[in-house]
Amino acid sequence: MQIITTTTDLEELVTRFEKYPYFTIDTEFLRESTFWPILCLVQLATDDESAILDPMADGIDLAPLFRLLQNKDVLKVFHAGRQDLEIFHHLNGEVPEPIFDTQVAAMVCGFGESVGYDTLVSKITGKGIDKSSRFTDWSRRPLSDRQLTYAEADVTHLRDVYKFLANKLKERGREEWVTSEMEILRAPETYFIPPMEAWQRIKARNSNPKFLGILQAVAAWREEQAHRQDIPRNRVLRDEALLEISSNPPNNPEALSHVRGIGKKFVDGHMGRGLLEAVETGTKLPADQRPTPKKKAPPSKGIGPLMELLRVLLKLRCEENEVAQKLICNMTDLEKIAAEDEADVPALKGWRRRVFGDDALKLKNGEIALSSEGGKIKIIDLA
Repeated sequence: MQIITTTTDLEELVTRFEKYPYFTIDTEFLRESTFWPILCLVQLATDDESAILDPMADGIDLAPLFRLLQNKDVLKVFHAGRQDLEIFHHLNGEVPEPIFDTQVAAMVCGFGESVGYDTLVSKITGKGIDKSSRFTDWSRRPLSDRQLTYAEADVTHLRDVYKFLANKLKERGREEWVTSEMEILRAPETYFIPPMEAWQRIKARNSNPKFLGILQAVAAWREEQAHRQDIPRNRVLRDEALLEISSNPPNNPEALSHVRGIGKKFVDGHMGRGLLEAVETGTKLPADQRPTPKKKAPPSKGIGPLMELLRVLLKLRCEENEVAQKLICNMTDLEKIAAEDEADVPALKGWRRRVFGDDALKLKNGEIALSSEGGKIKIIDLA
């Protein structure tokens, strides 16, 4: 096991890794008290070696690592890599490419919905993983041998998992299926929410436009404060406080001090002044600029039973193709298909249409039917 703590050693490692077609990668990080994750370890492995990079080592420059992550000739293999990718995007301003996510590939290959790494390793390699260090404090130094062994295993087992899944995808002609999913993970907008859209993360029952205009403004203010101070959103102000403020907007420090969870120090400081300014901005927002929630039209008569039929077909086609339903179609999109033949949903595009979408349209238009025979559902062609 190599422990990389200097820029020179990292540069030498990257030079070797750049000669391989792929490498596996994982990270350990902390996020309990910060907005942005604190990168504590980076584990990497090729077919011939593995290494643990300590990004917290004194004086180390991660520029060689970022160069490797952007090398388009080398595939980067993650498992459930969204948070890892978010870290690198934040630190370097770019999303690594090209990438391969074994969790997505496992769903395409019939391992179920969002399969965990431990389960996948066990099913593919027959090996177990020591989970005792999973919730350790990765920022403390020195790290124990047990911690380092645990961290290394995350990328050494991943080599076998990747090779198994890559072969299975090639055998089944499903490489395109995973590639299309990687486009979402490669998109920078996946890892950044514009402050003015932060209000949509908050569960609000009130759909009054004036209320939403204030909520948009105060949620954007909180998002900017969380970014600037690098603290979790709820450390700035909890969602409940934002909802109360939006429902009963305070227009002075005294009124703000009556909001539950806001103390005198907050009210009298720059935070209180900034929040009151955000409330005023939201209150004065012109009616035509206020956000409006997407109103869900009531389902037309007969949609419910049709959706149930489509759900049966979806389950049948996913079982036949050994692919997770989550990758094909969710309930919202299923309802859209039931209501409209030309619905703009993933299930009616590309490989998903071949697996399910075409048959879904045929079923709703009476060209095929579902029947039961020998305890199994089968499709009957009526055309």
